[in-house]
Amino acid sequence: MLSGARLTAFAASTNSERTRRFYQGTLGLRLEAEDGFALVFDANGTPLRIQKVQEVHPPPFTVLGWEVAGIETTVRELSARGVSFERYSFLPQDALGIWTAPEGTRVAWFKDPDGNLLSLAESVPA
Repeated sequence: MLSGARLTAFAASTNSERTRRFYQGTLGLRLEAEDGFALVFDANGTPLRIQKVQEVHPPPFTVLGWEVAGIETTVRELSARGVSFERYSFLPQDALGIWTAPEGTRVAWFKDPDGNLLSLAESVPA
């Protein structure tokens, strides 16, 4: 029923200025709209609606992720822009914070200013 419908991604923030700087300035997403309720970014054709809220209770799992080519380059570029990548004692991560899953997908995690957990992933070519 929804296979032909356009998906919209959602996250939340308590500070729209800080969120705009991060998603637009740091991550490089284009701001499409802002109103009293949300900021809307273009995430490569998918609308990313960051809702303006009074409190954020980020879940302990990834809420948004990007599939990238050349994860090392992307991690280095974001690190140079001030992004800190998460380290987990229960996962073997390389010096950049990248974990390689058993099937070969490589993943790195970071948080937005409200603590929402975001990820980068580079899949193994089929």
